[in-house]
Amino acid sequence: MNTVHFILQGKGGVGKSLVSSMLFQYIQKNKNCVGIDTDPVNATFSRCVDLNVKQLNIMDDDDIDPRKFDTLMEQILETDNEDKHIIIDNGASSFIPLCSYLKENNAIDLIKESGNKVVLHSIITGGQALGDTLAGLGTLASSFDAPIVVWLNLYFGDIFKSGKTFEEFKIYQEHGHKFQSVIQIPLRKQATFGKDLEDLFSSRETFDTAINNSKVPIMVRQRLKTFWTEVQREIDKAQLV
Repeated sequence: MNTVHFILQGKGGVGKSLVSSMLFQYIQKNKNCVGIDTDPVNATFSRCVDLNVKQLNIMDDDDIDPRKFDTLMEQILETDNEDKHIIIDNGASSFIPLCSYLKENNAIDLIKESGNKVVLHSIITGGQALGDTLAGLGTLASSFDAPIVVWLNLYFGDIFKSGKTFEEFKIYQEHGHKFQSVIQIPLRKQATFGKDLEDLFSSRETFDTAINNSKVPIMVRQRLKTFWTEVQREIDKAQLV
């Protein structure tokens, strides 16, 4: 049985490609992974040279062509059923088109009926985008019968509303039974850890590659190792493998 992971969020710049990359790196330690990048604007996921990620063009001139999602489905359903994990990074601009396609075509059911498991992933971020990201999560929870892994990204601020934590939010009270796990991305000092992570993503390398690269300064490697260890502990909770 293959597991298909959809990373979906209608708000841009909240860390979808970061989550896709970390999820891929985590799972590929024990399982075969296939990555598909459908982001028509920022194909960040497919740029990491150490990951097996293919870019899927869903554009027709300047518009998203929903029929090109047929190709995505074919790639999912034609992947050898060898306990692989298929990780799909979808851009903010194609969030509504893809969700509409999946819903109208009963695509999630088709994937499951073909002997696969489906897991949806969505990112919640603090700050001004909190409301938008909660709305995106709400769309997934109300539209699809599939477990959801929620990733909390505190980079832009605390995920706190009217004196309540995420687990006390209305969306959690209504849809918490669908949330397979809530993963918190570690929050570290931006001047040190933040800069190191930015450089890592710009270099298009994986954590392991950078950590084992003697040309990378030793304290940078130490911070990356610390962050990556914390991330893996968080993902462990979701029991995805």
